[in-house]
Amino acid sequence: MKFECNQQLLTKALNIVSKAVTSRTTIPILKGILLEVSEDGKLKMSASDLDITIEETVEIESGISGSIVVQSKLFGDIIRKLPNATISVELVDTNVVIKCMNSEFSIIGLSADEFPSIKNIEENQEYITFDKTILKEMIRKTSFAASVDESKGVITGILIELLNDAINMVAIDGYRMAITREAMVNLEEKNVIISAKIMNEISKILSEASEEENVNLLLNDKKAIFIIGNVKVVLRLLDGEFIKYKDVLPKDNKIKVKVNRNDLMESIERASLLSKEGKNNLIKFAIKDTIVTITSKSEEGNVREEVIINKEGEDLDIGFNAKYVLDVLKSIDDEDIYMFFNTSITPCLVEPVNGDSFEYLILPVRITNN
Repeated sequence: MKFECNQQLLTKALNIVSKAVTSRTTIPILKGILLEVSEDGKLKMSASDLDITIEETVEIESGISGSIVVQSKLFGDIIRKLPNATISVELVDTNVVIKCMNSEFSIIGLSADEFPSIKNIEENQEYITFDKTILKEMIRKTSFAASVDESKGVITGILIELLNDAINMVAIDGYRMAITREAMVNLEEKNVIISAKIMNEISKILSEASEEENVNLLLNDKKAIFIIGNVKVVLRLLDGEFIKYKDVLPKDNKIKVKVNRNDLMESIERASLLSKEGKNNLIKFAIKDTIVTITSKSEEGNVREEVIINKEGEDLDIGFNAKYVLDVLKSIDDEDIYMFFNTSITPCLVEPVNGDSFEYLILPVRITNN
């Protein structure tokens, strides 16, 4: 095996493919990147942690077919440190020789036969095509609400609902829930659950993709493939039944508040400077007439903020974990939002003033009168 490639091109590909490399494995081959030069003179780089596999095809200047696995961190560090010039990579016996201008490295390679085989979905089936920007935004607006506790099963993932005329993404962790919706024509209705951690890696790859590139998605019952330009991401779907999230949404809301999102967010950020010093990041809302008063106190002191609102319904005192409210407000781009309440111990629902592009549910913290 031998190939020549520009250093910047190789570095960019390594940055993407190495997202699938895990440092937590005891299997040495999974710490590596598979380099394959095909008969038609193209380089394919692959990495896998068995849950996610990332492949990228790279244009090379010249090549001799063959394959080898290189240690990801060492190979990546070498390539990134080399000057912006043509790099030559050649397999000599079981060693990989890397040359660039006045530099030469020789590192030990591993047999490509030991690398896990990647069973792709049949790629002659119909694709689901996403706008790159829309997909990235939907991930940003939901992934933060998925559970990070690996023992929680499917709620560590994002539910993707493909409907006839829309796509919904849903994430929930027991303290808050995020729902985002986009209009989209689909050939079939289907629900899949993908790890939020993996979806965040997809989002990072989307950030590095060319602006004009759309995203194609292939699905079966066990796997999904995202194809983004020359990058292919093969991932395992989470198995299980997602929470019936529609049953969690409140049907009736006694109190409706319209508020400027940025004003509310900045006030909570200031109030949380003290709430962080407390035990549960607690802030209190006192919703009365045309004002919501936000307070927080700790052993370090106390704070009081006021935000102007439009309110329909009765007054209410309710407490929240400041982080959960801020996570929601930071994911929204709208200038004004609606917040719906019932009692001090039932969830708050956040919706757009116009349309139904998102819904967020935030559980309150029980507060005492003193």
